[in-house]
Formats: sequence, C-alpha cells, structure tokens
Amino acid sequence: MKQDAATTPDDPDRLDLEDGVRQRIRALRAERGWSLDELAERCHLGPSTLSRIETGHRRLALDHLVSIAQALGVTVDDLLGGGDDPDDIVIRPRRDVVGGATTWLLTRPGDPGDRIVAKMRIPARTGRLTPQVHAGREWFTVLSGTARLLVGDHEHLVHEGEAAEFS
Repeated sequence: MKQDAATTPDDPDRLDLEDGVRQRIRALRAERGWSLDELAERCHLGPSTLSRIETGHRRLALDHLVSIAQALGVTVDDLLGGGDDPDDIVIRPRRDVVGGATTWLLTRPGDPGDRIVAKMRIPARTGRLTPQVHAGREWFTVLSGTARLLVGDHEHLVHEGEAAEFS
C-alpha cells in the first residue's frame, strides 16, 4: 500500500508545521514570563515532557496541544498558526493572574520587534521579593500608585505618571 505524503513522518510540510507550533509555544510562554515549570504545572504536563515538546524531541499530540493552548489562553488553531488574520488589527488581551498580579498582553505572539507590551495590575506587597534577571531592556510607566524598583543594589521609587527604563 502506498503511503500518502501527508502522513509520511519526514514530510517537510508536517515538519515545518510542527516547528512553527513549537516556536509559538515557546514565544507565548516567554511573553507571559513563565518558566518551563510554570507552564508545565498550568497544563498538567511534566516539565521534561514540555521541554521535549518545545525542543522537538517528542512528537506533538492533540491532547498535549489542547492542554498547552488552554494554559496559554489561546486556541489550538492559534498554536497551529491558523489564527493569524492579517486584516485583524485589534488585539484582544486576555486576563491572566499569576501570584496576585494581573496581566493583559498587548502584543501578538512573535512580535517582529521582539517586544512584549503588557498592562499589569500589581497589588501592594510588603517584604522582599526574589530579584529576577534577564537579558534585554525594560520600560514601564506607573498609571496609579507608586512602584518600588530595585535595579542592582539601587532602589528607585517610581510615582504615578512617571516612567522608568533600564536594562
């Protein structure tokens, strides 16, 4: 029996589709600032399974795609690349709550400028948080209240209407 090219394991079109899905999963995870462990917990997969999915060492399965899409707040169609309508210029942010902070992403996955723009509502906290470090630049403006910003050993208070830019 002759095998259809669409079902051939090494079919270039299938491999391109899978690579695109893997890239979108990584990009969406990065946009949300989630570690591999955080996304794995949200989609009820082991971190090693999710890592193998992202790196191509595990085949994509529909049940995994459904769980990952739900955790990321997108559709499976979005992961497959079918949700990109070039005429749809309106971004409809989805609300995401992590650790008490609420985030609305205002950029699309795979932004050509490699930017992540988000609106965040961060509740007042007391005590010290674990500093986070990453490559790149950060910019934010305070819409209401005051933000305490620690950059290296320096503390800065950023008040309502002010902005900060740092790397």
